Parts: sequence; structure tokens; C-alpha cells
Amino acid sequence: MAKVVTLGEIMLRLSTPGHQRFVQSNSFDIVYGGGEANVAVSLANYGHEAYFVSKLPKHEIGQSAVDALRKYGVHTNFIARGGDRVGIYYLETGASMRASKVIYDRADSAIALADVKDFDFDAIFKDADWFHWSGITPAISKNGAALTKAACIAAKKHGVKVSVDLNYRKKLWTPAEAQSVMRDLMQYVDVCIGNEEDAELTLGFKPKGVDVTKGHLDLDAYKAIFKEMAETFNFEMVATSLRESFSATHNGWSVLLFDGKEFHHSKRYEINPIIDRVGGGDSFSGGLIHGLLTRKPKEAVEFAAAASALKHTIQGDFNLVSEQEVEALAGGDASGRVQR
Repeated sequence: MAKVVTLGEIMLRLSTPGHQRFVQSNSFDIVYGGGEANVAVSLANYGHEAYFVSKLPKHEIGQSAVDALRKYGVHTNFIARGGDRVGIYYLETGASMRASKVIYDRADSAIALADVKDFDFDAIFKDADWFHWSGITPAISKNGAALTKAACIAAKKHGVKVSVDLNYRKKLWTPAEAQSVMRDLMQYVDVCIGNEEDAELTLGFKPKGVDVTKGHLDLDAYKAIFKEMAETFNFEMVATSLRESFSATHNGWSVLLFDGKEFHHSKRYEINPIIDRVGGGDSFSGGLIHGLLTRKPKEAVEFAAAASALKHTIQGDFNLVSEQEVEALAGGDASGRVQR
């Protein structure tokens, strides 16, 4: 299997039990998660050598975050230790027509204040096959943007394939700020992942006639914007998850990939009820990377769609599924029958 490196922030997630609102809950459920960390866990579950690169404090909460990754087989050798804070986010899980809510408390976290000198990127990318990052990392701080660019330069120096999940977060920066940073970083990217909102807000591309809230998808609009993005930034591939949001607990789900020549659209999944949609996009990225490393693009798309559909049934940020479970769903077994 491949050596895959991801770079980003892992945070402490405090979520209200069940579907309680913040104002009524007297306790929080605790897990760890974050975009690139979630991808690393997925890839470790599929048998790859997954390395997560970040910076965490030396105290017990920082160690707990490290241990959460180690538990699922992610290599933590390149996590720098120092700083004072682990980023926190609070989650209130919605239901039916009530949307989920996230409140961030991540200012001045260890990774947000980290310096390029904290990392030996030549050692990190030695013998690596793939590097994945997301738009969240350069959004958290100027240091985060500098780290991301340094990592991308080192990855290309070592001949590593680079993927990005555009992942726009409006609570972290504005579209103008995002585009000033992200468009420059696209020169290092081989595989671009992002939905219609991400493409518009981080890169300035908007597919016409797309509105996920109406439960209707216009594939031709996506195809046109994919070709334009690939031509503008010289991407080898462009991919997106296609989410049809009927309610907070009922979504349609499929995946579209442009491999530079052909478009591949996966089978569609009806996810109802959704148990936890946080990390759904990351599970798609992890499934797609694994698929592209081990399969042809058409099969990679089906694997990624099934993997991310399954994530919606799992509590927490991490997609705790095996390759065999994903293959079973991709092969048509969606019965949910007890496995004895």
C-alpha cells in the first residue's frame, strides 16, 4: 500500500448528546476530529501508511488527540509538540428541518501558531506517494497558509501526487481572502475536490443552475465548471460529492469525477436517517484517494461514494469502515442485515 501524508488541525469536538440543543444540554460527548485527520484515519483503515502532520501541545489534551489517531493506525511521528491550545469545536446535531450548528473555539491553537521550522518536510515526504490538504488549513492563520505552501512545494520536489479538498469555511475567512491564497496554491494540485459552494467561494467558479437545497442536480452544469477548472489550473482530475439536502437527516448522495477525458458519475444513495454528517466530505476524499491509488477512475468513484455514504451512519468525525464493508455496499448490498 501507499504512504499518504495529510496536513492540518485535529480538534477536540464537544457535541450535545443525541439531538439536544446547546441551551438545553448539561453535558457534551467528546471525540477528536478535523478534515485532514479524518482523511488519514480513513486511509489507515484501508491499509495505507497514513501520516498526519500537525502541531499539538505537550499536555494531556494534546496527547489525547495524538492517541485518538494512533488508536486507528495513523502514524504520528511528524506531529510537532508545543503551543498551549488544542482547537475546539462545539456541535449541535440537527434533525428534520432544523440544521446542525457548529461553534468554533480554535483561535491561537498550536497548529495555527506553528512555524515552517517546526517540520522537516524533506523527511516527511521521503518515499511518499500522496499528499492531501484542505482549504481549512490555510484559512486558520497566515502561519497555516505558509505551512501549506511549504508542504506543497516539498511534496512536488519529491514527486508526490497532491490533492486538495477546497473546504471553504465562512467562519474562518472571506471569499476574497480565500481566493487570494487558494488560487495561488492550485499550481501544486493534481486532484481537486470540492462542491459547488467551495469552487465558487475559494476559486471563483460557479456552476449555473445548481441548488442543492431544492433536491435537484444539473450534471451538465458541473461538467462545464469541471472542464473550466481543469483548464485554468492544469488539474489532472476534478471531483465532487453531490449532496441533495432534503432535510438535516435525509440526503441524496453520489459522486462525480472528471479524469481529464471522461466523466464518471457514481450510483446514488438515499441516506435516511443520517446519524452524523460531519466528516462526510472527508470520508469521500479518503475513499477517492484510496480508489485512485488502487483502482481505475470508474471504480474509484464507486468506492468513494459508498465509503462516504457509510460515514453518514457513524457517530463521530472518523469513518470507521473497512475496505471490505465499502466494497460490499458498492457492490449492491445495502440491506443492512445483521452480519453473523
